[in-house]
Amino acid sequence: MPDLIVKSRNEPAANGSILKVTPRSAGWEYVGFEVLKLGARGRTERRAEGVEVCLVPISGGCTVGADAGSWWIGGRESPFAGLPSALYLPPGTEYRVESEGELELAVCSAPAERGAEPFEVRPEEIEVEIRGSGNMEREIRPILMQDRPAERLLVVEVITPNGHWSSYPPHKHDRNNPPEETYLEETYYHRVRPEKGFALQRVYTEDRSLDETLVVGDGDVVLVPRGYHPVSAPPGYDLYYLNVMAGPVRDWKFRNDPDHEWLLS
Repeated sequence: MPDLIVKSRNEPAANGSILKVTPRSAGWEYVGFEVLKLGARGRTERRAEGVEVCLVPISGGCTVGADAGSWWIGGRESPFAGLPSALYLPPGTEYRVESEGELELAVCSAPAERGAEPFEVRPEEIEVEIRGSGNMEREIRPILMQDRPAERLLVVEVITPNGHWSSYPPHKHDRNNPPEETYLEETYYHRVRPEKGFALQRVYTEDRSLDETLVVGDGDVVLVPRGYHPVSAPPGYDLYYLNVMAGPVRDWKFRNDPDHEWLLS
């Protein structure tokens, strides 16, 4: 199995990429994830070859141009400083990204044949949900979930305050058994405030054939190929993560770890 942590490069590649996960590199079928960093007036050109994409500015703003139109997205100073915006583009789209200032852009992707028509998600369209209570409370920011059209992609942001737990009680979605559970691969792109901090994420299966406790830093991606996957933000360090999920069925149905489901009551 590939390493479950993928780290960002210190310096961007020529095309701006600082981190890239492909289905092949992850050892799975569906989820692709990349982070681009461009300086002021930076530019990169892309083609969504056989995939649908969701572009999410983590920080900064950019203009995205394609045959179908031109959109300006982003503008927040950091993922902790405001709600997200995003742009969905269907497979086969050739597009160019032009940054206004410093830009950190997530490129979320999944295989698709037709996808949906391009559309923009504005910050005022994000319906924030506070999930959990006490030190399990966190802020959910749905970006591209089932209420918005796509062929396979599901995308959501989460803010976990310092000292809190997230993706908790532990849950999984690694069996295609709808309506109880659906198979969805998942990536977690972590950002930590202050940047010198860390978070913990455990990925484990019921039979413990997979049982890894990971120390993640600012800019790390965790791969979740299967199993339960709770997250903890230590005192003093707030945690942001961007989740990308995809599978054969575009439906988020999960199963809580029965050992810890009592926490919901």
